[in-house]
Amino acid sequence: MQGTTTEHVSAEGLKQAIENRDARRLASFYADDAEVRMIDRNNPPSHPRVVRGRAAITTYWEDICSRAVTHAVDFAVTEGDRLAFTQSCAYPDGAKVFCIATVELGDGRIARQTLVQAWDE
Repeated sequence: MQGTTTEHVSAEGLKQAIENRDARRLASFYADDAEVRMIDRNNPPSHPRVVRGRAAITTYWEDICSRAVTHAVDFAVTEGDRLAFTQSCAYPDGAKVFCIATVELGDGRIARQTLVQAWDE
């Protein structure tokens, strides 16, 4: 994808990019053929939302990062080619979102990510 470089993912780099709402850097962590699966109230485990390919994932992150939301990575751990983290988010009106994600790495990039999220209603 033109204008987007790739960066090997690390827990610290992921934390910085998420907390700074840096969509371009977040996109750089993904392999060209990466897949993100999202499970939440609207996307149950039997029918998760799936975003495939770096271009689509870039669009996803651009949308998320454009919102007036604060993001904090509370916990992250890496073991071999796997990474997991929790993330707390807050909207200006006080509504909160909590996410837990697992990541599978391949050649230093995110190959597959699964996240489960819940939010205030």
